[in-house]
Amino acid sequence: MLEPLYNIYWHMVTKHIKYLLVEGYPDIKLLGRWYRQMKILAVGDLVGECGLNILKQTLPKIRKEKNIDFVIVNAENVASGMGITAKDFNELLKLKVDVITMGNHTWAKKDIFTFIDNPKLLRPANYSKGVVGKGIGIYECKNKKIAVMNLIGRTDMHVLSENPFTVAQELLDEVKADIKIIDFHAEATAEKIAMKYFIDGKATVLFGTHTHVQTADENITNKGMGYITDLGMTGPKESVIGMEKEASIKRFLTSLPEKYKVAEGESIFNACIFEINEDNCRTVKIEGINMK
Repeated sequence: MLEPLYNIYWHMVTKHIKYLLVEGYPDIKLLGRWYRQMKILAVGDLVGECGLNILKQTLPKIRKEKNIDFVIVNAENVASGMGITAKDFNELLKLKVDVITMGNHTWAKKDIFTFIDNPKLLRPANYSKGVVGKGIGIYECKNKKIAVMNLIGRTDMHVLSENPFTVAQELLDEVKADIKIIDFHAEATAEKIAMKYFIDGKATVLFGTHTHVQTADENITNKGMGYITDLGMTGPKESVIGMEKEASIKRFLTSLPEKYKVAEGESIFNACIFEINEDNCRTVKIEGINMK
């Protein structure tokens, strides 16, 4: 008598679990380890040598403790606060960083032209047509194709670029990948949030970079896209967004030009871990990291 009821009950339970796994659910807290997961670590703007050093100290530990599968680092400020050198680039490769993204200081160091075509390095995809380098790359991880795109904003960025919204739409529509991730290097919070709603449902992850201050708004949209307005900064703690505080204060006091220099001393590490459901390629969990 009880066996038919048990079979009906078990059928209902397994059907519901299958729905959650296949169709997706933005916040699967009860399932825990039941779904196949991929963990993607996105690290906020590296600033100077101290930023690179704290990355060297921290990345291996986080990779092991958090079971990280894929690492993206924004490194447009790693070379004395502006740009990236061949030495910096090779140091990041030694750390097994999967993708290095850039921003408005992409061309600050001229030797970037010697490695700009390396597939692990991305410059903003909405730079003018004909510019060297690539703004999108396709990578393999756990039998999944991951597309990483780098975009730059236009509000208060003082960079000649194509419209990031139309370029994002074109790339997302054209690229063939299971997981689609965008680093949107932009100043204005409104521009980043608008981008979130514009591409919702077309990308797996959208994170902002550039401001060097981590925001506390990490969230998962109703369509399963992971989002944070800005990852923050990996660089000197006692500083004004990475620069020596004395020069910044003097500039604000006098309104006169003042040469910026990367601060030294203790560092902070800002990043986010995006946990992806491999079955539907949607974000199911975000963990912000702010190590001081």
